[in-house]
Amino acid sequence: MLTTEYKTDIVSSPAITVICPVFNEEKHIERVLEFFTRALPANKELIVVDAGSTDQTLSIFRNWESKHRGIRLLHNPRRHVSFALNDAIKILAAFEKTGADIVGGPTRTAYSDPMQEAVAYAICTRFAIGNSRVHLHDYEGFTDSVTFGSWKKNIFNVTGLFDERLKRNQDDEFHYRAKSFGFSIYQSPDIKLYYYPRNSLKGLYRQYYEYGLYKPMVLKKVNSGLQWRHLVPSLFVVYLFTLFLAIAYPFWLLPLALYLFVNVLFMLRSRKTIAVMCRLFFVYMTIHVGYGLGFLSGLRKII
Repeated sequence: MLTTEYKTDIVSSPAITVICPVFNEEKHIERVLEFFTRALPANKELIVVDAGSTDQTLSIFRNWESKHRGIRLLHNPRRHVSFALNDAIKILAAFEKTGADIVGGPTRTAYSDPMQEAVAYAICTRFAIGNSRVHLHDYEGFTDSVTFGSWKKNIFNVTGLFDERLKRNQDDEFHYRAKSFGFSIYQSPDIKLYYYPRNSLKGLYRQYYEYGLYKPMVLKKVNSGLQWRHLVPSLFVVYLFTLFLAIAYPFWLLPLALYLFVNVLFMLRSRKTIAVMCRLFFVYMTIHVGYGLGFLSGLRKII
């Protein structure tokens, strides 16, 4: 069960509620808290949902909590983001009516070392993630999904809550489901969010493997969300498994040569430092192979 810690002077009837699931975020939580306390409006609350942090996250949070109103802590022993979102949603006040039912901003990236910079750049390119609009910083308009969205409370009465079976893609699945019920999703570049991506190939591989692993379940539930970008990485992985055919048919290496050429092209087009560009080459491959293998494994679970 989720447990809570309430401040006695908590803001009543907040105009805005921010939900922040965290786990071992000692490097970043203070920036979030600092921004929250400075930002308008004053009538707001921040719900931090901790999944059992073992670093200094809670210590930092409690220091801020003792000095500022409008902050509360929830403990989420089930750890996954979908549990945190669902339990926090239950205590939200009603959203002010807007033109859309769900709003959010594009994913802007931040980084602190060359590997993280390479990942941050790669996930904002079409070669890595296809035609997804969430990484287009200048796009404004209706879309299929948004990063770190805000939702009108009443839509959950129709759609239900986040699917707690999904360790990844819970936001995508919910947004696809919401659209299937006729709700609208709007992306505004005025909403500025910054995401610190993985800073190792191992962590990146695991992340995208899990994205791929849960995507078939998402698409089975809401097949209207299917896009070509969801299928290409798995087709590429299937092709890699057949490379032995090149022993008898050398032309079978042509698709691989084309892939490597495009990879190098996007690497050079980044105009990053040599240290970042060298990492970009492997970052692209890690994203594609990780997602592709995950998607193929996910297909076995739903067939």
